[in-house]
Order: sequence, then C-alpha cells, then structure tokens
Amino acid sequence: MASSEIELAPETQNNLGHEEQLKNNVYAAATYGDVETLKRLLLEEGCSVAKPDGNGYYALQWAALNNHTAAVHFILEHGGDVNVADNGGQTALHWAAVRGCVEVAEILLQNGARVEAADCNGYRTTHVAAQYGQTTLLYHIITKWNADFDVPDNDGRSPLHWASYKGFTDCIRLLLFMDASQGRQDNEGCTPLHWAAIRGNLEACTVLVLSGTKQDLVAKDKKGCTPAQIAVDRGHQHVASFLLNAQKKLNRQWDENSYIGKIAKLGLAPVLFFVMVALIITFFNSVLTSSTLLKVTAVVGLWGWFAVFLGSVGLIMFYRCISKDPGYIEMNSRDSHTSKHEDESLLNSELNNSAPWAGFWSQLCPTCKIIRPVRSKHCSSCNRCVEQFDHHCPWISNCVGKKNKWDFFVFICLQTSATFIGCVVAIQRLWTDPMAPSSSSPWMHYLLVYHPGAVAFLCVGTFVLIGATTLTVVQATLIARNMTTNEMANRNRYTYLKAPDGRFQNPYNHGFQKNCTNFFVNGYNEDNEIPWKSLLESGV
Repeated sequence: MASSEIELAPETQNNLGHEEQLKNNVYAAATYGDVETLKRLLLEEGCSVAKPDGNGYYALQWAALNNHTAAVHFILEHGGDVNVADNGGQTALHWAAVRGCVEVAEILLQNGARVEAADCNGYRTTHVAAQYGQTTLLYHIITKWNADFDVPDNDGRSPLHWASYKGFTDCIRLLLFMDASQGRQDNEGCTPLHWAAIRGNLEACTVLVLSGTKQDLVAKDKKGCTPAQIAVDRGHQHVASFLLNAQKKLNRQWDENSYIGKIAKLGLAPVLFFVMVALIITFFNSVLTSSTLLKVTAVVGLWGWFAVFLGSVGLIMFYRCISKDPGYIEMNSRDSHTSKHEDESLLNSELNNSAPWAGFWSQLCPTCKIIRPVRSKHCSSCNRCVEQFDHHCPWISNCVGKKNKWDFFVFICLQTSATFIGCVVAIQRLWTDPMAPSSSSPWMHYLLVYHPGAVAFLCVGTFVLIGATTLTVVQATLIARNMTTNEMANRNRYTYLKAPDGRFQNPYNHGFQKNCTNFFVNGYNEDNEIPWKSLLESGV
C-alpha cells in the first residue's frame, strides 16, 4: 500500500545543483517564500511562474508546500495557475495538504482550486490529508468546502482506509464522525480495519472496533482473511488478541429485545442485591436475635440495629445507583425523517462551534455523533457518552458519572460502615458465648456446628468489607483530588492533564477543602470543562 502513496520530490535546493538553482531561482524563491526576489524576477527580469522546473514542479506548488501565504498570493496574481498539475497530476492544493497548510489551502480554494481534483492515483485532497494525518485541514475542506470525505481512489481506498493504515486516530475519528463508510472494501477486499491490522496499530483498531459492528470484525478480504487473521500473520499479537476478544464479546451478546438479553443486561446487580439482602437477614436472625446466643445488651443491640439501618438505607442508595442517569450526553440521533443534507448540516454546525479548532479531536465521538465535553468518555458497555465519566461498575450494571457519583459514594460508604459494624457485633456476640470451648480448634468446630449462620455472615461480610473499603478509600482519595478513576488510569495519555513541560498536572484540583465541599454540596466536582484560552496558552 505504501508504494502507491503520494510522493513529493525533495525541496528544490536539495535536488538542483548550484547552477540550476541560479537558473531556476524562481522556484527557490517560492520555496523560501522570498516575495521580494519573486517581484524582482517577475517584474524586472521577466521570469515566469507558469512554467515548471526541471522536475516538472511549479513555483505555486513549492510555495504551497511550505505554507508561504504571501508568496502564494503573489504567484496567483502574476500568472500562476491555481489548478496547474505536475507530471503526477498533483496540484498545489495536494501539496498544501501534505503539511496541513490551512491558510494556503483557503487562498487556493478562494481562487478557484478544485477541491475534488485527482492525481494519477486518484488521490483527492482528502486522501492526501488523511495520508499525512492533517486532521485540521481535512476538517476545514470538509466542513467549509464540502469535500467528499468518502471518495475512493483508483485502488478503491477511501481517506478512512489511509488514515487507518497510517494510524492517524484523529483523522479516523473525524471521518467516522462525518459518517465515512467503515465497511467499504477496496480492490483487494480490505476494509479500514484490515489496514489498521496490517500496520499493527492498536489505537486505530480500538477506535474502529468501538464505532463499528460485528460485520467489520468478520469481514474477509479476497484472500479470505479477517482483520484478526491478518494481525496474526503479521506478528501483531497485541492487535490480534484485541480483535479476537472483541469478536468473542460480540458473539456472547444476546439480542437486547429477547428475554435472555434483558436478563443479561442486568449484569451483576441482582447478585449484589441478593448478597446484601442475605447479609441483612442473616445478621438479624443469626447474630442480633439468635436464641443460641446470650441476650443482646443495650449497647450491642443499639449498634446492631444501627448496622441494620445502614444496610437498609444502602439498599435504597443501591437502587438509585442502578436506576439513575449517570450523566448520559444526548446523542445526535438519526431517523428516517431526517434527510442526509439536514444530517450533515447538524454535524457541521456541531463542528463549527466546538472544540476541534483547538485540536481536541479525541473529544469527537463517532458513535454518538457528538463532541464530548472534556472529562467525558464513551462507555463501550452502555454504548453512550457519559459526562465526567468515572468508570463502568458491573456490580450496579451502570456507569458512575457526573449525576450519580454522589449516590455511588454514599452507597459504598453505607455498605462499608454497615458491614464493619455488623462484623464487629458478630465477633463480640460469638466471643462472649459462655458455651464456647476455650481452646481454638474445638471453638471453631463449635461455632460451625452451633452458629453456622453467624460464621457464614462473618465470612461473606469480611469479603464484602475488604472490597467495599478498598473502593471507598480509592473514591475518597479521587474526590479529594477532584479526579475520576478514568483520568487516574489515563493520566499519562490525556493532554488536558499535562503541563506545558509534559508532566502530570491536574487543572481541576482546587485543594482538599474546596474539592470536597464542591462534591458533597453540589453532588459532583465542578469544572467540567477547561477554558480553551488557558489550554492554548499552555501549548496543549
């Protein structure tokens, strides 16, 4: 594939001798953006910019490649043809796309450059931008000049094929966001996912799989190979494992509308609910009111009933965690009543008024067709974008996000407290049993025979206590720092969590007291977005 990629000759000064440079210094002046020299050569010495150099390249192409706007203006005003093509059929607009020269591309397009002009390989400007990862220019020509972002080249490869092969995930997100065909097969039968697997780019494969379907994973090229098989053949084991696991996960999924699918969608929440109810009932019957133990004292009884109360309130908070919207961001839905033209207008409006010009292409969600706020994330389990995403918890079968994180934290605090108090009361009750033997071995046998319920409560309760305590401490630490679990796990990857020198920096941390006050008073941490100005000033 790489052999057919657009290839530009080195700059003039590198492939022309000294004498040739003097002879063709119009092209050298265009390369360096030397407008004064261009004026002297064109206006005083009668040189022309309408003729190519020894390699067939034009002055306008050299000026466009090096982003010299003044030189481009001057050349166009003095005989330069905006659509002139070199021997390979490449125009100045193609060359501007190589380095993502947005300003030069805009000048060329305003002067009549054909955005759909194709070279001898069938490459349009969108292909070249995708080949070189120039997302900003790609975005510009698509939204402002209506460039075809899904057009195939002579080999049947769209810009998405090229971006996937090269591993430019920002380009991939933009093209998928604009609804580029993910299942298109080129002349070799390869989809974009095939080319990402060939190159062994895990991040590109991840983006494509999350926004794609099962058909993309099992699609076969003309040799009968799926993307996973290609990854294995190329020795990209990490990519092959990811693709095979994704395929297995999709194979295990039930139809959400079927009876089994609805049960499977509940996840582990019913299991946890059963465990909590069983613990409360077992504690009440086998510990607090057991007839085989001494009559409970007032103090111990008070603590015991307090544990039951906390456990019962915990059930209420558990239901809130399950049923409450975690902060789903509204999707740009598409239905049969919405025309393609209206659809594209909505997407363009979304793009024109949001983050991409600041370079936050990772905030594009190809699945929900939205530009996510900073700190949000698309959950692959829920298949929705969640604002201030923390994590997806299988035990509540729901995400933890902006709108239910307070409920989740209160729930785990209640369960930790209830289980701890219950275990202490159970140990005290068993320890003070006058019928228990004094030695350890007979004592354990005695407890198992005469107090199996209390022992079962202690065993399960200890397991629950360890998990709940660990989760509570982790969440409390993150709340105090105004961070999410997702941000902590990806702190070295998210650009908004990096200082100008590249080190970790949390711009949301306002100190322990304010962080905690904001969370417990407002129900969530503040500062869901970072001011774009401060980001740009920091060089992000």
